[in-house]
Amino acid sequence: MYDLIIIGMGVSGISAAIYSKNAGLKVLLLDESAPGGTLNKISQIENYPGLNSISGPDLAHNLFTKVNDLKIDYKLEKVTDVILEDIKTIKTNDNIYQSKYLLIATGRKPKLLGLDHEQEFIGHGISTCALCDGSFFKGKDIAVVGGGASALSEAIYLSKIVNKVYLIHRHEEFRSSEDLISKVKKISNIKLILNNEIKELIIDNDKLNGLLLKDNQKINISALFEYIGNTPNTEFLKNTNLKMEDSYIIVNNKGLTNIPGVYASGDVIKKDIYQIITAASEGAIAAINISKN
Repeated sequence: MYDLIIIGMGVSGISAAIYSKNAGLKVLLLDESAPGGTLNKISQIENYPGLNSISGPDLAHNLFTKVNDLKIDYKLEKVTDVILEDIKTIKTNDNIYQSKYLLIATGRKPKLLGLDHEQEFIGHGISTCALCDGSFFKGKDIAVVGGGASALSEAIYLSKIVNKVYLIHRHEEFRSSEDLISKVKKISNIKLILNNEIKELIIDNDKLNGLLLKDNQKINISALFEYIGNTPNTEFLKNTNLKMEDSYIIVNNKGLTNIPGVYASGDVIKKDIYQIITAASEGAIAAINISKN
């Protein structure tokens, strides 16, 4: 029996675990994949206070080192269901755990375009992680689709590896800082394709080798990197009465949901700003409020 179980070992979940452990709570961290969550897919972070520049995996490693230094319990297991009664019951693919409090910090996962053959080519020419897969396409022509900060940042990263980056955005203007937009526009091997969309994947000999755009323009590529938004990881909560909006969890300013003893933080909650620093602070806020109970 734990005082607090935290589902999610990204920056928000680990921040909460650190504060909870320091407050004397018996804490368990649960995650199905590598500690750090989305951090492991970010090539470079340049806006985190106190760190001039750091790769996502390096920050994830630093956070996990703190987990081990504090001897915080953790299990790499997939959560399949939760029962949110006075005592919270968390079921994984291997075990059942119980706690007085629960913090959900499961973050978000990338959206896909919904094109024919898209799913079958994930990991085989289609990717949502430039850091993971960019090196496989060294010297090749690739495309990035999206108009936000993630699409622009990863296009910059990929431009240093590949021959050419086609940056495809369905609108005329990007949704990012002027500084980032300016950087992209100055890179000679990034070609902007604006006011356009991907209509079809061109497959040849079971390989992705091109795109057909909405205006019927064809471009030859070896890979497509998608950065078109995210959807929260809340499928395991389908049997609960948690209040949500568009699958994002609704919380108050203490991180508390509509169910007593159940908190949420980070990118899984409904909010205006999705940044590493806000995820970290929300985890800390939730943990501090839990420790006051």
